[in-house]
Amino acid sequence: MGLFDKLVGWLGLKKEVNVLCLGLDNSGKTTIINKLKPSNAQVQDIVPTIGFSIEKFKTSSLSFTVFDMSGQGRYRNLWEHYYKEGQAIIFVIDSADKLRMVVAKEELETLLNHPDIKHRRIPILFFANKMDVRDALSSVKVSQLLCLENIKDKPWYICATDAIRGEGLQEGVDWLQGERPNVHN
Repeated sequence: MGLFDKLVGWLGLKKEVNVLCLGLDNSGKTTIINKLKPSNAQVQDIVPTIGFSIEKFKTSSLSFTVFDMSGQGRYRNLWEHYYKEGQAIIFVIDSADKLRMVVAKEELETLLNHPDIKHRRIPILFFANKMDVRDALSSVKVSQLLCLENIKDKPWYICATDAIRGEGLQEGVDWLQGERPNVHN
């Protein structure tokens, strides 16, 4: 059973959940999505996403559409075309890439200030990924550098993850499940 199966009851009677998976290139978005899929749908070889890919999964009572958006600079302007459809956001940060933490913060601020996101209480799950890498920043430090405490109008949560091993992903999924009553489109 994949972690997406755990989200079956997340939005009550809704039959489909649209999740945007965003973050800079090489942060681990595709690896995380792969680990969230049911085990029989996981792939062995992960390649960088060019542009975007759409992954669809079905559980017994719910259908997920996950938009895996490339984090390469030239593709980030595509993200906004999917904001209206998103019911939750997973924002992935490479905790070992200290040099680009400022870029991640700028992209997050652009996201939060976009008209299709700004006035919605869309839950945002932050995965501080690559905790297995030596000298990776803690999730607390990542939270501080991204100024997450300034997000007052949306439910958010950050957890430390190692996408390759799947560590920390369950914690994030559990949080999203708990946000079900607070989701407003």
